[in-house]
Amino acid sequence: MSLFSDNIRALRVKHKISQEKLAENLSITRGRYVKYEDGTSEAPYDILKKIALYFHMSIDLILSVDIRKIDVQNLIKLEGNRLILPIQVDSFGENFIEIVSQKAKAGYLNGYADPEYIESLQQITLPFLGPGKHRGFPVEGDSMPPHEDGSIIIGRYVEKLGEVMDGKTYILITKNEGMVYKRLNKNKKNALVLESDNSFYPNYEVKASDILEIWEYECNIGRSDKKQEITETGAMKDLLLELKREVREIKNNTSNT
Repeated sequence: MSLFSDNIRALRVKHKISQEKLAENLSITRGRYVKYEDGTSEAPYDILKKIALYFHMSIDLILSVDIRKIDVQNLIKLEGNRLILPIQVDSFGENFIEIVSQKAKAGYLNGYADPEYIESLQQITLPFLGPGKHRGFPVEGDSMPPHEDGSIIIGRYVEKLGEVMDGKTYILITKNEGMVYKRLNKNKKNALVLESDNSFYPNYEVKASDILEIWEYECNIGRSDKKQEITETGAMKDLLLELKREVREIKNNTSNT
């Protein structure tokens, strides 16, 4: 027996469908299906895909999570059955926001699609954020000032790549880079250009096929009250404004004489 076998049996029983009827819907014989359910044979990818589509559930969930232990009705189904995220609310009906701490960050790449892992994260509520699925991620390094190392960025889940807006900041979960917080631009076909606000760090590209999740920046939770230093750009801007004011005053004095 396997987790997959237990899951497809549980799903079939829950939907009150016979082995013969389910096999018919999968375009296979009952005898072939029975081998998958009793664990004597492994289902190939094309059958896994058909089973996932039939039960409206992601393949990774069916293969890796004991669905008998979770409330399937309390899950968010995302585009293409790619994955399913759990969502919980407090006594006032506000969505809980899971916080991926620095300690939990290392396991997120493997656990992002696992409801049991997500439910194990610490949770908070921020009613002012409005609709959407939100999650908190730790800031690391100095590539995105003024957000400091140790701060938490709250992001709203982006379901489709087309929703990404050039110049806005996002948390990306990627296969190769892991978790990053950058400013995005879509000026490359089938890829995103990631930019740091700190000019010390060069821009780089990430293929759309490497992206697992995208979360749009909503707010920042930090503990530092350090006064932000005036940057050279800001100082230059202030200088130009002062010169402009002085030129205006000279013109006014000249016209009055």
